Amino acid sequence: MRVVICGAGQVGYGIAEKLAAEQNDVSVIDSSPRLINAIRDTLDVRGFVGHGAHPDVLAQAGADQADMLIAVTLYDEVNMVACQVAHSLFKVPTKVARVRAQSYLKPQWSDLFSRDNMPIDVIISPEIEVGEMVLRRLALPGAVETVRFADDQVVVVGVVCREDCPVVNTPLRQLTELFPDLGAVVAGVFRGNHLFVPKSSDTLLVDDLVYVIARRDRVRRTLAIFGHEEPEATRVVIAGGGNIGHYVAHMLEQRQSTAKVKIVEHSRERALSIADTLKRTVILHGSALDQNLLLEADIQDADTLIALTNEDEVNILSCVMAKKLGCKRNLSLLNNPSYPTFAHALGIDAFVNPRQVTISKILQHVRRGRIRGVHALQNGAAEVIEAEALETSPLVGKPLRDTELPDGIRVGAIFREGTVITPDGSTIIRAHDRVVLFAIAERVRQVEQMFRVSLEFF
Repeated sequence: MRVVICGAGQVGYGIAEKLAAEQNDVSVIDSSPRLINAIRDTLDVRGFVGHGAHPDVLAQAGADQADMLIAVTLYDEVNMVACQVAHSLFKVPTKVARVRAQSYLKPQWSDLFSRDNMPIDVIISPEIEVGEMVLRRLALPGAVETVRFADDQVVVVGVVCREDCPVVNTPLRQLTELFPDLGAVVAGVFRGNHLFVPKSSDTLLVDDLVYVIARRDRVRRTLAIFGHEEPEATRVVIAGGGNIGHYVAHMLEQRQSTAKVKIVEHSRERALSIADTLKRTVILHGSALDQNLLLEADIQDADTLIALTNEDEVNILSCVMAKKLGCKRNLSLLNNPSYPTFAHALGIDAFVNPRQVTISKILQHVRRGRIRGVHALQNGAAEVIEAEALETSPLVGKPLRDTELPDGIRVGAIFREGTVITPDGSTIIRAHDRVVLFAIAERVRQVEQMFRVSLEFF
């Protein structure tokens, strides 16, 4: 696949890194020579210094032969114009744009991005995507990762095995025997900076991060089996009243009538602005690192502190301080990809990486085959993929035990005609089933091939 990426920031670099590693032909455009030099030096991609929406720059980057253009510069208008130019002059089939300003995304302007007006095939709104991820974490506080697939009927949760976890040192096959109707599959384990698909003879250890694919109605029971029965948060303090913080508070007001929400916002102007739009949320002006202000926000009685400022260091320190002051749990926004590796050691219960969320959303549209959903885990070390099985798929028509799935791939759930099936060795996948599976990075290409339309790939 030939892809042109406009923007070499964190998201653009992450997408280029992922696609280049999979042997795609990638060109990256950015107005910063420093960023382009850095991406040329570290990745097998072509870099071009220039304006991402200018026709001559797009032409140099090979837009006339591109299968896809991904516009993720810092400016919405540049992203939108780049897609328009790519469509009008270069006939690029698929155009993806990151759009942050919520004004463009209001329902009354839904025709703006139609093919007859501004032809953008996929709109990515990081604030909404990250906000929804935060809300899902609040609903299942025992999980450190929560992603939904198959019309929200299949949930992937990441769970940390603590010392009091009831299933530690239990072989996975015994887990199946103890809970035959659990409706969940242990698909991946992250242990000592290594992510792998476990065998039935493997046992779970303390501090393992376990990825479980479960039916939506069995998620809470699954968390309970792993020793996580924390109730849904109703007293929430949000550090940072930016776009994401405002969105989370607004959605909590709408969806959870019993929730008591307080926002700590450093900018007086922003604090006054969001106070006018939120009805039940209390706004406090000041720093999230001010212990007295946190106490004024009743942090000692809060279920969760959510740190959503633009500064990772502020987010981490405010989470640590909140825990010391008596807050039960915390959740931090972390942009720096190196921070998550030691976040748990600092006392961070859960974190959200906006870059990873955005990349996952874009990969859903990059993946070949009938791919309906993608979520990258552990900085791209693995992916959870939802794909539609076709008649030509090697998975169709025979029991899973007779299917020679490569190591590193685990089928976690099958969605058929509105019903979720938890697979075992006797399960037979049918054409048009939607399959949710876990794959380490080295196996993603094989997963794509399993769900391709053409026979030439088998």
